[in-house]
Amino acid sequence: MSDDIKVKPGLRESATFDRTTMTEIRRAAETGIYDIRGFGAKRKLPHFDDLLFLGASMSRYPLEGYREKCNTSVTLGTRYAKKPIVLDIPVTIAGMSFGALSANAKEALGRGASLMGTSTTTGDGGMTPEERGQSSKLVYQYLPSRYGMNPDDLRKADAIEVVLGQGAKPGGGGMLLGQKITDRVAKMRTLPMGVDQRSACRHPDWTGPDDLAIKIQELREITDWQVPIYIKVGATRTYYDVKLAVKAGADVIVVDGMQGGTAATQEVFIEHVGIPTLAAIPQAVRALQEMGMHRKVQLIVSGGIRNGADVAKCMALGADAVAIGTAALVALGCNHPMYEEEFKKIGSAAGFYDDYHEGKDPAGISTQDPELMKRLDPVTAGRHLANYLNVLTLEAQTLARACGKNDLRNLEPEDLVALTVESAAMANVPLAGTSWIPGKGF
Repeated sequence: MSDDIKVKPGLRESATFDRTTMTEIRRAAETGIYDIRGFGAKRKLPHFDDLLFLGASMSRYPLEGYREKCNTSVTLGTRYAKKPIVLDIPVTIAGMSFGALSANAKEALGRGASLMGTSTTTGDGGMTPEERGQSSKLVYQYLPSRYGMNPDDLRKADAIEVVLGQGAKPGGGGMLLGQKITDRVAKMRTLPMGVDQRSACRHPDWTGPDDLAIKIQELREITDWQVPIYIKVGATRTYYDVKLAVKAGADVIVVDGMQGGTAATQEVFIEHVGIPTLAAIPQAVRALQEMGMHRKVQLIVSGGIRNGADVAKCMALGADAVAIGTAALVALGCNHPMYEEEFKKIGSAAGFYDDYHEGKDPAGISTQDPELMKRLDPVTAGRHLANYLNVLTLEAQTLARACGKNDLRNLEPEDLVALTVESAAMANVPLAGTSWIPGKGF
C-alpha cells in the first residue's frame, strides 16, 4: 500500500472476509465459473512439523552415524506377488500423468528414481517409452478414466496401482484442458485433440469392494500373479477403506492425504475435502493391525512429504514407505526463481505458480508446449531429483540412528511426541512433556 494513502487508525481485516476471500467472490461473480488450479491445499493444517523425535540420551542408546548401518531398503508386495518390488530407499515417486506433465518431465522422474534404486509411477494417460525406458521399477496406474489403458503396457509394469481416490480430490476426477491435449496425448488417450477432458471419479465396472476383488483377480490373471497390486485411496474414511482394500486382496495400500498435490481440480475440492496426512496414517495402521496384516500388506503414505524428517515420522507412525509428487517436481525445477520474469508475464510468481492446467509452465515441466518442454533437460533434472532423494534418505537415517534404530522401519510411535493437542490426537502420540494422548485419558 502506498505511503501517501491515509488509512483510518484501527482498521482491521476481517478473518472471515479477508482480501483473498473477497477477491475470489468478485472473480466468481464476474465469470460464473469455479476456480481450477493445481499444487494442493494452501490452508494451514496439522502436519509433520507438529511432531518431534525423542532422540536417545540416557534411557536409549544412539547409533554412530559413521560406523553403524541403518537399513533403508523395503520390499513391497510380499502378500501374493511372485515378484515383489525391492526398493533401496523407502521414498517412491507418485503417479503424475503424461499430459499433465511433459514427456521430458516423465523421463526425468524415471531417471532420478532409477539412480536411487526406487520406483516411479505412470499416472493417468498411459505409459510413455521414455518413462519405461528410464525407470528400473515402474508402477502402472489403473485409473477410473482408463485413458491410455493398454494391456501390453500393463504387462510391462513392475506393479499395478488401482487408483480409487487422490488426496487432493477424493471423490472427484481430474481435468486436462484442451490446450494440453496435443496430437501425441490425444492418441495415447484416444481423445480428440484440443478438447477439454475430465477424468471419471469412479471406475465404470464396479460399485463396491466385491467388484474390486473381482478386478484385482482379473489383473492378477493378466499378469500371471507376477507383480504386486496396489490400491490407492484418498484419505477420508481411511480406517474402513483400508480394511476393505485388504479384504479385496491388495498387496500394498497407498493412502494419500489432503496435502497431496494435483495438476488441476476445483479449489473448493482441494481445500475442503479429505483429511490431513497426519490424521490418516494411524487410522490405516490400526486397520492393518486389527486384521493382523501390518507389515504383511505394506503401507505407502503420500501427501505433503518434503524432507527426511517427514519420511522418518511417517515410518515411525507405521508406514513402510512414502511417495512424493509435488516435492519431486520442485526438485526437477518447478516454480524456480530463474523464471521469475516469465512467471510475471503470465500473472504469477516463482513459488506461487499453480495454474498447471494452462500449459504455460516456464520450467517446461507441466506443459505440452514444444518450446517450453525443451527447457527441461531430463538428464540434468533426473540427477537433481536423485540428489534430493539421497538427501531425504540421509536425513531419515540420521534421525533413526539418533533414536537408536538400525532400520528405518524400526522407528515407532514411542519415538515421537506432539507439540499441539490437535496433532497429538491425530497422530495418537503424547503431548510433549506429558504422557497424555487426547481421547485416551491421563
